Formats: sequence, C-alpha cells, structure tokens
Amino acid sequence: MSRRPHVVVVGDTLLDRDVVGRVERLCPDAPAPVVDVEGTRARPGGAGLAAVLAAADARTTLVTPLSGDAEAVELRSLLDGAGVDVVPLPHEGATRVKTRLRAGGQSIARIDTGGPGRPQGRLPDGVAELVVGADVVLVSCYGAGTSGLEPLRAVLAGRALVRPVVWDPHPRGADPVPGCALVTPNLAEAQHRAAARGPDGDFLAEHLVRRWSARAVAVTCGERGAWVATPGGGSSFVRACAVDGDSCGAGDRFAAAAAVALARGSTALEAVEDAVEAATAFVASGGAGGLRPGTPARADRPGGEAPTGTLVATGGCFDLLHAGHVQLLEEARALGDRLVVMLNSDASVHRLKGPGRPVQTVHDRARVLLGLSCVDDVVVFDDDDPRAALRRLRPDVWVKGGDYTAAELPEAPVVRSWGGRVVILPTLAGRSTTAVLHSIRTGGPS
Repeated sequence: MSRRPHVVVVGDTLLDRDVVGRVERLCPDAPAPVVDVEGTRARPGGAGLAAVLAAADARTTLVTPLSGDAEAVELRSLLDGAGVDVVPLPHEGATRVKTRLRAGGQSIARIDTGGPGRPQGRLPDGVAELVVGADVVLVSCYGAGTSGLEPLRAVLAGRALVRPVVWDPHPRGADPVPGCALVTPNLAEAQHRAAARGPDGDFLAEHLVRRWSARAVAVTCGERGAWVATPGGGSSFVRACAVDGDSCGAGDRFAAAAAVALARGSTALEAVEDAVEAATAFVASGGAGGLRPGTPARADRPGGEAPTGTLVATGGCFDLLHAGHVQLLEEARALGDRLVVMLNSDASVHRLKGPGRPVQTVHDRARVLLGLSCVDDVVVFDDDDPRAALRRLRPDVWVKGGDYTAAELPEAPVVRSWGGRVVILPTLAGRSTTAVLHSIRTGGPS
C-alpha cells in the first residue's frame, strides 16, 4: 500500500502528566523524598497515546469518550497538535488523569484522578461507517468500558469477519470480538485471561488464540520479545534487543506499529516483527516520557531526564553491508551517545532501487546492523524519505554520507525545526551496494 493507510483507534483515553524534578533531600517530617520540580509536561494517554503513535505513520482517527472539562480541552488540543482526528463519544464523569512524579529518570509516585470515563448513550452518526471503512481498526482498551459498549462491539464484530481488527486488551476490559486479525496482551494480561500463572508466552498465545477465536495472538514479554500463535499453526518467538529506557507506553507503540503493518498488507508474524522493533526503539528513545505532541523534543528532555544524552540518527537501505557503511556508522556514533539507524522497509527499497531490491529482507538487514557495536537501535520506516520518521524520533544530530550539501537534503529543515543539526560525512571511495552486487553477478572483485 503506497498511500498512508487510515487507522481508526477505538478506546479509552486519559491525560498523562509527568512532573519532573530532582531529589537532593528528605522531608523533615516523614521518610519521603522532596522533589524540586523543574518542569511539567502532558500528553494523551491510553487510546490517545496509541493514536498519537499511529499518526506518525498513518492517517489516524480516534473514537473515544471525552468529557467537557478543562482536562478534556487540554487533551483535545494535544491530539489536534499530533494530527489525530477525534470523534468524541458521550462521557461519564471527569477526565481521567494520571500524574507521574519523576526524578533521576525514575517514577517516584503516581497520582490518579477523575473518571470513570465510561461512554454513554448510542453511537454518534457516522461512527459505524468510519469503523467499517478504515484500513485497520485498533481497539486500545484501558478498562473504562469503551470496548464493552454493545453498539460498538456489534460493529467491530461484523468488521473483524472481513477486515483487520487489532485488539490491545486490558484486565478490566471486555474480551476481543471473534475474528480479530491480532490480539496483543502482555504476559500479565495473558496470564490473567487464561487464569494461569505458570505457563510461558507460547502456551498462553496458543491457548488464547483458540479461546478468543482470533486469527493471531501475540503475547508480549517485555524486553524478551513476543510469542505469536495462529490457529493450528503453533507459535513463533520474535526476539527483542534489551535496551535501557522508560517502558511506559511500549505496549501502545507495539499495538500501533502492528496495526499499521497489517494495514499495509503484512502477515501477522511480519506485523509483530515490525512491532517488536518499533517498541524497542521507542523504549530506547525515552518511551512515552519523551513525547509531547506538537512541541520540540528538547522541551521533553529536561536536565537529568534524557535517557541517551546526544541522540544521533542516520538512515538508508543498508541492503548489503560493506566497508563504506561500517565507516559511516562508526563515525556517526562518535558524534553522540546513541546511534539509531533509520532503515528503509522492503517496499520502500523496492520503490527507490527498482526490481531485484532489496536482496535481503528488512528483518535480516536490521539484525546485521544490530550486530555492530556502534549501532544502538534500528527503526524501520516505509516512506520514500525519512521526514515523517524523523519527526517522531527527533534526533539531536542527523548524519548522511555523500558528496552533497545539507541544503540539498529535503529532511534538513525538519531536523533543524527542533534545534537538531545535519552532518554530512564523506563516503569511502569505491564502496557501494551496487558495486558489490555487480561483483557478485560478474565474478569480479568489488
């Protein structure tokens, strides 16, 4: 699918706030830390976060209960700033707000207010048609009742029989409708639904795919990866790379990436592979705490909170890794504290390079890159240029190899919009993937 797919996210939305500061002393009247606040930031949470993450790669509409209080106005503004179209459902109670108190890169406490956030009444006009017509629907359940709303479930059940529905469940939410293309519980949620604490993800995925009459179930196991099961097909394990960072929101990143991949025609296993890579990179880049829709990334990384220091990114196809690539990557990594490689998807490489390319799948290319000590993370993008992906990652330094100038790069203004800089590194003469492929085909030296 060359166009941006249309993702409809359905679920419970809340407002997340991070109060960030430093701790240097204890309270004199209790054994509690004193937090000197340095900043406060807000972002959509729950289904709202899933929608923001999907909007980086797809046209996204969020169907969610919204109240009329000041927090809902703030939430709507954040969603609008992230490019998410919102279709509100009637809402019971005040907006749910989750406030994390953070210092030194760690959460000290969380304060929950508002709610219950349940939807009320019938579906507004046009919602059923919107759900049926989307390329993919992501049900992002946070236990407030949207996934159990009967008129909505009836529409979702009919759609799941013919078009993909991804269901990200919650222990307090309703069961997925039968026929979902992919259900994405984490290990604890899967154990809760299966009423079994001992079994590993493979047993749980195989059990739940039958119980839920799903086409696939992926049980996510944190930094280990995910088990994927299909009816009658056993299970497969998709391994993740362990990274340091804030895991808040990683499940939403996983579900959003899987939904976009399915909308573009991937199989369930391919979608999970993409989702594992996306969630790993998301955690490494700061998780949900590194997001603030519509504002520069530097405002989101106050002193002491940045997980990576100077974040460097570079991009390309990396179809056949050669000495020129290695030199570029090593020199790029030397410019900062962490290097993320933005890797063209298979479809993107084929559009850019033509028939016969890529010669290696995106998963093999990513695995080879991650085997290099200078590469910390790999992020796969499907567009013909990296501008949309760069807006999500927002690196401090963007590196390209070649003999052109920064002014010739279409992504240069995007990088500079948040204060990033563009660095052009010289290439190693005579080394290119085209030359390597020619050598293989002709039997001559590269």
